[in-house]
Amino acid sequence: MATLKHIASKNSDYSAAETYLVYQHDEFSGKKILDEQSRPKLRESYILDTLECGEASFAMACLLANRKYDKNNHPDDIKSHQYIISFDPRDAAENGLTMEKAQALGLNFCKENFPGHPAIVCTHPDGHNHSGNIHVHIVIGSVRTREVERKPYMQKPRDWREGMKHSSTAQTMRHLRVAVMEMCQDAKLYQIDLLSSKKRVSEREYWMKRRSQMKLDRENAALLAAGQQPTQTEFETAKETLRKQISDVLDNAASFEDFSDRLLQQYGITVKKSRGRLSYLPAGRKKFIRAKHLGDNYDKEAVLATLTANAEHKTKVQSKQDTIGKLIDIQSRMTEDKGIGYKRWITKHNLKAMAQTLIFLEEKGLTDEVALDQRITELDTKFHESLAVVKDLETRMADNKTLRRHAAAYTSTKNIAQQLKAAKRPAAFEEQHRAELTAHRAAAAYFKANDITKLPSPKKLEAEYAQLASEKAQFYEQYKEAKNELLKLKTAKQNVASFFREEEPAQQER
Repeated sequence: MATLKHIASKNSDYSAAETYLVYQHDEFSGKKILDEQSRPKLRESYILDTLECGEASFAMACLLANRKYDKNNHPDDIKSHQYIISFDPRDAAENGLTMEKAQALGLNFCKENFPGHPAIVCTHPDGHNHSGNIHVHIVIGSVRTREVERKPYMQKPRDWREGMKHSSTAQTMRHLRVAVMEMCQDAKLYQIDLLSSKKRVSEREYWMKRRSQMKLDRENAALLAAGQQPTQTEFETAKETLRKQISDVLDNAASFEDFSDRLLQQYGITVKKSRGRLSYLPAGRKKFIRAKHLGDNYDKEAVLATLTANAEHKTKVQSKQDTIGKLIDIQSRMTEDKGIGYKRWITKHNLKAMAQTLIFLEEKGLTDEVALDQRITELDTKFHESLAVVKDLETRMADNKTLRRHAAAYTSTKNIAQQLKAAKRPAAFEEQHRAELTAHRAAAAYFKANDITKLPSPKKLEAEYAQLASEKAQFYEQYKEAKNELLKLKTAKQNVASFFREEEPAQQER
């Protein structure tokens, strides 16, 4: 049962990845485990190799690639990607899987799927839960250092061109999951569905689709050779068709009864609840298909959650509580030669909008014009005061974030800056550590410009940021409430004024 996990990292310290793979870390805190002499403890067993790094280390290869192609200069840029392939614990005992064999599989997987990227491939004999599952870590630098041969799964230039960044899209992950399944199949290891748990594809269905697609491709090639156009290019299993039909109905249904009726009417599918689970019976089939064989999206819990969300959305759309429409000026609109039918529609709209206006003003106790104007003035003041506070808090949060970034950069590069002073060849040392020294000097300049003489505590800065974010949320809620009510009251006042302007000529005419 091989599984695939992806982790994207924005950490600019590329050596941290190798440190994690080589040294023991606490399972919960992520901190290094130290021995009696306060030194990091090496992992008891691991195999580690690098690819596409040349004579440099993985960290240096990644930094050189960033500098060469001017990439990953922003803190929010993804600097590296980690893919973890975990094998079934039974593979070691029953299928002869060893760490050496797993490392070889990992190296080949990396060469096939991440060519041109500096990479670390490291195999560990066990997981955090001590289940005995051998697993392989593949860590790649995000920037590709050479152009590679384009393969069928590569869709965009970034997938093969030099200097471009790797992107772990949904399509990429699907390809990698399929590649893991095929790797386990070839190595005669245990494996199950990796394509999705939300749309669960069993191993049997996966291989049936593969074989049927190959057969369909051969048939289509024969048709094209004979000058005929194929009618079907992609094979679809019965379960795939069922998933699409269920999803189509689920998007529009608002209750389980509605869901059941629509399935039966539109596609002839019967759905039943049994022992807290759902099963589906497509037309022409005698045996029900359990939801668990289709995926998590089709089981009782997910279906009912979706139906509840649909019902709430439908209620909100239908009710539109406290909404007030604006009155339309009939005289100005009728000069556009719209016709008598259009005039009737405007009259009906204005009566409805005026009714909403009066109900809203009575609920608020603001039928008096003086009280209405006073409330509008109060809300306008509250609105602008809350907005000013929100803007101020956003500025302080941005400053806090900048300070944290410079503090972290200064701390992580302090040793390198000190080593420069004692270096025998300062110019060569500076060139080798150009990125770190640039970050260190930028941080020092920022501290000097802002008169910061003592390095702030990271925990204190994080706590301050959390406090600012909490205050911003509170004031933003006040700002939003004041804004919404202010807009409604202004619309109500405008509607009342428009209504009486139209009534005066009508009364004079009568």
